[in-house]
Amino acid sequence: MIYIYNDFGGTHTTSLAAAYHLKKLPTNRKLTKEEILNVDYFNKLQTSDMGKLIFHGIDEHGDSVYTVGRGASKVVAPALTNLTLLLLERYKINETIVYSNTSPTVPLAMTIGGLLSRRLKLHFIGVPLLVLGAKQICEKISYLVIHTKKTAKSQTGSLLIMENKNVPKYSVGNRT
Repeated sequence: MIYIYNDFGGTHTTSLAAAYHLKKLPTNRKLTKEEILNVDYFNKLQTSDMGKLIFHGIDEHGDSVYTVGRGASKVVAPALTNLTLLLLERYKINETIVYSNTSPTVPLAMTIGGLLSRRLKLHFIGVPLLVLGAKQICEKISYLVIHTKKTAKSQTGSLLIMENKNVPKYSVGNRT
């Protein structure tokens, strides 16, 4: 299985999702500022990195974990989907590929922080907002990853697109 977490920029919620997926972050508490800022690729990618698949590692089941920033383009996600289907069919790849959208988890603080830090290079204002936003949604992203893995394991087929618009809210009872 190949997991590809995606959102607008590909450097904040996607990086956190990949880190949770790979068990690089604790799931039993809120993250610290240091933990957030030390996540691979968190707030480190540039606009020129949008559309690039970034490899994060192999999980405990031998599945690959990637992230990608879609940018403002409405054609990137359909193009990736169509290319994936073409490759799966043409080369008879026996692999499930999961696209999981992390955008529904993005809070306002993270949106503003990302704009200030990544686009305007105002790191002294943007980074604290990014950290605040990440702390607000770390449990939600952790649950999104759990939901993604469970859904992927229960599906049949070679391509799974998860928009995650209706992912249930995080609760202790949902964390298995």
